[in-house]
Amino acid sequence: MVNKHHIAVLMLTVTATIFMGCRENKKSEETETEQSESSVAYAHGFHIQKFDDYTVLEVTQPWVGANTHYKYALVPKEKLAAMNFPKDEFDAVVGTPVEKIVVTSTTHIAAIEALEELKRLVGFPDTDYISSPDARKLVDEGQIKDLGMNEVINTEMVLLLHPDLIIGFSINEDNNSYDIIKRAGMPVIYNGDWVEQTPLGKAEWIKFFAPFFQKEAEADSIFKKIETSYLEAKKLAKKSTQKPTVLTGGLYKDVWYVAGGESWMAQFIEDANSDYLWADTPETGSIGLSLESVLEKAQNADFWFNPSSHTSYAELEQVNTHHKEFTAFTNKKIYSNAMDKGAKGGLLFYEMAPQRPDIVLKDFIAILHPELLPDHELRFIKPLE
Repeated sequence: MVNKHHIAVLMLTVTATIFMGCRENKKSEETETEQSESSVAYAHGFHIQKFDDYTVLEVTQPWVGANTHYKYALVPKEKLAAMNFPKDEFDAVVGTPVEKIVVTSTTHIAAIEALEELKRLVGFPDTDYISSPDARKLVDEGQIKDLGMNEVINTEMVLLLHPDLIIGFSINEDNNSYDIIKRAGMPVIYNGDWVEQTPLGKAEWIKFFAPFFQKEAEADSIFKKIETSYLEAKKLAKKSTQKPTVLTGGLYKDVWYVAGGESWMAQFIEDANSDYLWADTPETGSIGLSLESVLEKAQNADFWFNPSSHTSYAELEQVNTHHKEFTAFTNKKIYSNAMDKGAKGGLLFYEMAPQRPDIVLKDFIAILHPELLPDHELRFIKPLE
């Protein structure tokens, strides 16, 4: 599913280390001593500071190239009436735990589901893109309402639902729908998980969602298991003495888009101990190339991953006969993240894989080095038909 919720994930995005800062925040009448700063080791776009009576969530990278930071105060509901923050200190103040929430990207759903809080979700723009079976059941039962399109979200429906907050996905700060919602007194909290360029960086955004439900300990535990699983798989991959060559992407309107060398897809391929042919490029998103240049560089690549949305060899041959010239085509070594779809056609990969990068990495290892994971059942990356 290439759509408004996932275009950014296809194109994407950013690497770096998290800036860990300590700062003293003040209320208008008293000073709070900062208790701790939540451990965020891989994600670059947010950080969390915990105080005695509230939590500060700061989003530093809500979209690519953002110059604006957003700072939110999360306050237990029983303490909310007694809090008196200076005007304009925070972009929003949210009482926790939240009872009703609207989210705007399917990656948000995966994190909320992992925290076992799907029951709090009351609205989503274009519910056909939701693939999670549990979330789809809630859509079918009418608990999760369809809110139109993200760019022109149905604000009247949002106002009727009156959620405690909206988790916003945006490519810039110009969103009239969000402005209307904020003027109505409902907080919009920007989420930039899609901007992260490393697999563990994306997965760590579960810690962004946790404070809204007062589930920080649960999120830390969930992420720790994912991190351990990922790093163990990465270590296992290094045991292989073979480094197969890899091609990615495919044609779209006569332009072949390969994953940039600093993208999250390139990171998976590197961590799976293989030779990505565009690994030395600086792009964090995709790179547009001609078919001729790709053939010249990657005709004999051992493996080919994610050939656009194509899911069969017959389809690849039909759309362009030059596809047959690749060794990976001849040897049937093409694999795709578009094989499994939800009930309404949404791709499971773009919804769920960012939350489980350890499984994605194991898929790559099982494909590239089958002797290392002989019993692994592919979940996100599967062979073409």
